[in-house]
Amino acid sequence: MTACPACNDTGATLAGKLAGLLREGDVDAAIEAGLMDFIPCPECTRRGAHADAHALVADAQQRLRDAWAARDRHRARDARLQRRAAERAARRAPAATTDTRKPALPPAAAAALARAKARAAQKP
Repeated sequence: MTACPACNDTGATLAGKLAGLLREGDVDAAIEAGLMDFIPCPECTRRGAHADAHALVADAQQRLRDAWAARDRHRARDARLQRRAAERAARRAPAATTDTRKPALPPAAAAALARAKARAAQKP
């Protein structure tokens, strides 16, 4: 088979390298080698060159996209649940109040008591 006129077989070479890493189970190395940035050469795809490698790489890319999307959904759900729990706790917490207790006696009774104490203090 002759070299691809569009990519000079660089696409096929990279696809083969990525597929090899994926077959070994080294997904991290495949990602570092450009797995998610890999776009197959249209001419190589049309000719069917390294079809198995292209299929393996495309499948791994899709699985990673699905996994990353699920991770993002989980993180968003976790953040949403934490926010709701904080809002719920804030609603249930007693409101911060200043000392607004009712006086023990009504004002008229308090005044009468004060007058009685004053008279009692004046008597020897």
